[in-house]
Amino acid sequence: MSTLSDRIRGIVKQPASVAGADLCVGPAAAGGHAGAPLHSSPLETILGGTWQNGSSAPCFVVERRFAPSAKHGVDRIGDLADWLAAGGSDAPLLAGGSPARAPFVFFDLETTGLNGGAGTHVFLIGVARFDDDRAFVTRQFLMTRLADERPLLDRVAAELLDAGALVSFNGKSFDAPMLETRYLFHRLEWPGDGVPHVDALHPARRFWPGDCSLVALERQTLGARRVGDVPQAQIPARYFHFLRTGDARPLAAVLEHNRIDLLTLGALAARLLRLVQVGVEAARDAREVFALGTTYARAGQEARARECFERAVARSPAPAGAFDPVRLDSLRALALVCRRARRFDEAARCWRQIVDARACPPALRREAAEALAIHHEHRVRDLDAAKDFALLSLTDEARPSWTEAVQHRLARLERKMTIGRLL
Repeated sequence: MSTLSDRIRGIVKQPASVAGADLCVGPAAAGGHAGAPLHSSPLETILGGTWQNGSSAPCFVVERRFAPSAKHGVDRIGDLADWLAAGGSDAPLLAGGSPARAPFVFFDLETTGLNGGAGTHVFLIGVARFDDDRAFVTRQFLMTRLADERPLLDRVAAELLDAGALVSFNGKSFDAPMLETRYLFHRLEWPGDGVPHVDALHPARRFWPGDCSLVALERQTLGARRVGDVPQAQIPARYFHFLRTGDARPLAAVLEHNRIDLLTLGALAARLLRLVQVGVEAARDAREVFALGTTYARAGQEARARECFERAVARSPAPAGAFDPVRLDSLRALALVCRRARRFDEAARCWRQIVDARACPPALRREAAEALAIHHEHRVRDLDAAKDFALLSLTDEARPSWTEAVQHRLARLERKMTIGRLL
C-alpha cells in the first residue's frame, strides 16, 4: 500500500517529456520580477507573455489572437464571430432562460487537481472573447508562485466585469465554483456573481449525444483534430515541476491545451447559437433537428418545436416502421406537442406509428398504446379499438401500478360495451 508521501511524489514528479533534460535554473529572475521563478530564459521568451501590473503585484499574462481568416476545423474564425453576434439574442434558450447576452466571455481553468478540495489551486485561468474585428482573442493568467494568487484573481476580475454572459464547458459544476472559492478565500467579491452563465456542456449533450468530452466534440462536430496535445492527467505534474525548478518549458504545451479548449468552446457556442437562431435549415441531420425542437419546447415555443419534430421525422434515414431511435423520439415529442395544442388526431397518428414500429422499446410502446386507448375511448368513441390498445399496453414488463390501472380501464370498457349492447 502506498504511503501519502509516495502519492505526493507521484503527483509532483518531473514530467516524462523533460526527464533527463538539463534544468536551466539560473540566478536571474524572469523579466526582473522578484516573484518570478528562476530560469536562464525568462518566461516572456518561453511562453510569449508579459508581466502586467495589478493592484498588489504583477501578473504574468499570455495573449494570443486568432485572425478572422484562420480556421478551426471546417469553420473560419470570422464566421464563428458572425454566428455568435447574430444569435446573441437567442442565448437565453441555451442558458435555461437566464438573460444571457453579449458580450460573451469564455473561460476555462487548469488546476492542480480535479477534486476541488482545499488543497487544489487554480494556476492558469484562460479568458477569451471575439473582438470588434471578428478575431478570437485569448488571455491566459498564470500563477507563477502560489503566493501570487491574489494579483491573478484581481486581473481576471477586470476581464469578467463587463461580461454579458460567461460561457464555459462544465463550468457550472467545476470551474465557476472553484473560482468562487478562491475569491472567497481572499475575501474578494466573485465577479461572476449574478452574471448569466451558459454552460455549453448541457446543450451539447442534447445536440450531440455520445462522447461529449470537449476533444471528442471538437473532432466530431467541428472537424478539428489536435496534434501533440498534452494529456489532462499530466498537467498538474508539469506545473509542480515548474514551481520546483523554475523550468517553464513543460508549461508551453499546457497553455496551448488551454488555448485550444477556449477556441473550441467559442466555436461550439457559436454553432449552438446559429442552430437556435436559424432553425431547421442550419441543422445537419435528424438528431440536430430533434434537439432543436426540444430546445424550443423547453422555452415554450411550441410552433417552432412542432415544425422541428415534424422535420426530424421526415429526415430520418430509416424507412417508416423501421427502428430508428431519433425517429421514435421525434414522434413521441411531436405527439406530446400536438396533444398540448389539442390536435388530438395528429397526436394519435404519431402514437400509432410508434406502436407499429419494429423493435420499439417496450416502455415507449406501452405509453403509445395507452395514449391510443384513451383517444379511442374518450374522443373517437370506438370502444373495441380502445380495448385492443389497452390490452396491447398490458405487458409482463409493466409495473404493478401500471397493470392495475390498465385492468381498471379494461373493466370500465367492458361495462360500457355491455351497456351499448343492451341498448
